[in-house]
Amino acid sequence: GFRYYVVTDCEFNSSKLNDIEFTQSYYYNKLEYVRFSSSVGKFVGYTEYGIKNAESWNNGQEVISSRGEKERYCFHNVGIFTESALTKS
Repeated sequence: GFRYYVVTDCEFNSSKLNDIEFTQSYYYNKLEYVRFSSSVGKFVGYTEYGIKNAESWNNGQEVISSRGEKERYCFHNVGIFTESALTKS
């Protein structure tokens, strides 16, 4: 069978919003074909299909909503994770 999945990631070394990078990678059969990165600010395609998706998503609402995910998803969860880690150390 075929396998499609999405990996959402927040990389950080402090709880400051500027130090957080949000990425969302799309895979098909273990091959990443398109990715959104908050440091780039748009979708980037890695395969022919991914390039077509990136062009379409960068001209639509997908890129606008993805740009807000660093603040909505990462910043909120980094605060929870950092607080939890600090109270257990």
